[in-house]
Amino acid sequence: MEQKKSEWREWMKAIVVAVLLAGGIRYFIFAPIIVDGYSMMPTLHNHERMIVNKLAYKIGAPHRFDIIVFHAEAGRDYIKRIIGLPGDRIEYRNDTLYVNGKPYEEPYLAEAKKQVAYGPLTEPFTLKELTGRSTVPKGYLFVMGDNRRFSKDSRHIGFIPMSKVVGKASIVYWPLQDARIVK
Repeated sequence: MEQKKSEWREWMKAIVVAVLLAGGIRYFIFAPIIVDGYSMMPTLHNHERMIVNKLAYKIGAPHRFDIIVFHAEAGRDYIKRIIGLPGDRIEYRNDTLYVNGKPYEEPYLAEAKKQVAYGPLTEPFTLKELTGRSTVPKGYLFVMGDNRRFSKDSRHIGFIPMSKVVGKASIVYWPLQDARIVK
């Protein structure tokens, strides 16, 4: 009888440790998210499931063009692409991104630009026109969705504080046939 109790305790300990470990990983390191909407089309599709790396910016700095998840409004999280880092001057002219006066290619937009029937995919703007500031403030990011005509992003909601960033999203795991690393 004593051996059965001991075996049962060992199983319970193993289960408790497994649950705590899984919970810790889920809470502190990785989290699943569901893409809700079309603002990141064609890169990400509505209802795709992704993994968010919560440690990405705790151990490293964000990079331009990373796809991030951040807390937005009223308990909602948004998923967007980093366009501007602290200190950057951002401008769009002739459907081209300029950061600190230098033009940048955005290969993830190439297909969408071809499909635009009229006008530019990204309307022209300067950071000053949108926000009243010439540069992205320290501790903040400027983000945009890849579906430029239908994205609620920093052009509308302003700069994103680093403190609101959940993490970096780069792995789509569902639907299984569309599993991939996103760039």
